[in-house]
Amino acid sequence: MITNFNSSCIISLATPNGIGALSIIRLSGYDSISICNNFFFGKDLNNQLTHTIHFGVFKNESVIDEVLVSIFRAPHSFTKENSVEISCHASTFIINKIIEAFINVGVRLAKPGEFTQRAFLNGRFDLTQAEAVADLIASDNKTSHQISLNQMRGGFSNQIKILREKLISFASLIELELDFGEEDVEFANRKDLQDLVNEIQLQINILLKSFKSGNVIKNGVPVVIAGKPNAGKSTLLNSLLNEEKAIVSEIAGTTRDLIEDTINIDGINFRFIDTAGLRETNDQIEMIGVSRALDKIKQATFILYLTDLTVTDQNEIDLVKKDFTDLNGQLIFIFNKIDLVQPEKLEQFKINFPTGIFISAHYKTGVEALKSFLISEIRKDLSAIGDVIISNSRHYESLLNTNKSLDNVLSGILNGITGDIIAMDIRHALYELGLITGEITNEDLLDNIFSKFCIGK
Repeated sequence: MITNFNSSCIISLATPNGIGALSIIRLSGYDSISICNNFFFGKDLNNQLTHTIHFGVFKNESVIDEVLVSIFRAPHSFTKENSVEISCHASTFIINKIIEAFINVGVRLAKPGEFTQRAFLNGRFDLTQAEAVADLIASDNKTSHQISLNQMRGGFSNQIKILREKLISFASLIELELDFGEEDVEFANRKDLQDLVNEIQLQINILLKSFKSGNVIKNGVPVVIAGKPNAGKSTLLNSLLNEEKAIVSEIAGTTRDLIEDTINIDGINFRFIDTAGLRETNDQIEMIGVSRALDKIKQATFILYLTDLTVTDQNEIDLVKKDFTDLNGQLIFIFNKIDLVQPEKLEQFKINFPTGIFISAHYKTGVEALKSFLISEIRKDLSAIGDVIISNSRHYESLLNTNKSLDNVLSGILNGITGDIIAMDIRHALYELGLITGEITNEDLLDNIFSKFCIGK
């Protein structure tokens, strides 16, 4: 498809640079196999089949290493170009000597993401699938891995392409009307167009809704532990992490800044954030801590409001519900120190607060139940969304812009706006959808996307 890239061969280390047993050096380009053959002493690589591996010696002026060379012939390679992967020992000296040998004969060092960029430009996959490659590499839990893998396999791309194709069919009819403007004919039935736009927006809104879940799963679900001083917030954090992360003291106001750590629960990363106790204070440092706590509460997916069962009452609960009414996150009441109250009082609290979670952070009683509750709430959100989940802010922005243009189309239909204005709004919607998959691109967009990839990919 793209020929200008084939005229140059690129090289990069594809594995992390550092102490290890083996490293892989990648080459891609029209002459990559024949260039590699000049340094390889074993079988003649020019005569070997694609997807074969060959043992030999890599030699320049002298022997550098014993290596394995993997051959990938175009178009059956990641980049759809002739490609070579050299597996060598992970000595920095060896790696540098091999790469230096290729650079001296005109091979160029690859830029970040350039292998994947070539794969995109050569039609290996579309832009959303290319971006999913980077997300797949960065995935550090089971769920984000599944989201990235589904996108890399084209799940999201296929949905966007179907939406775009449906809209294109109507756009062509609208454009045809413009060619017969003087004859006042209508090829695109406005009611059918309205129904189509409503259908497309329904699917777009599902994708937009999925971004909230997809984004937090990609970056870790933020869970804030809030409450009054001495409620046991730091003890709960330590119990969740199973380590002494936060200082625990009977002195009120011990935690004055945010303490944060991540744990994986059943394939999903949760970022637990211990905050300063919520109270009025004249201590300047503690005031800053309280302010930061309130900021984190506004950003959280879950707010675990911890109360001390030995001193809490209905009034505290009512005030918290009132103060936290407008939050985006889910407010969950955690009643702590069940080990310090009489069984009769505990049973009464459970009757009064059936949705609360009762724990002893000190003895870790109920902590596993809390974890199970959090994972079930996230799973519930994911099951309501469906198979395709977006986690990329660029895709989210383009879908928002698409929706705005489709709103204008509906407004134009309802208000009897002329076909040329409706056609303009449809074209803009198609443009935004095309930006997502890369059917419409510009050099700055591609440079921005692929520059964020790791070198060697």
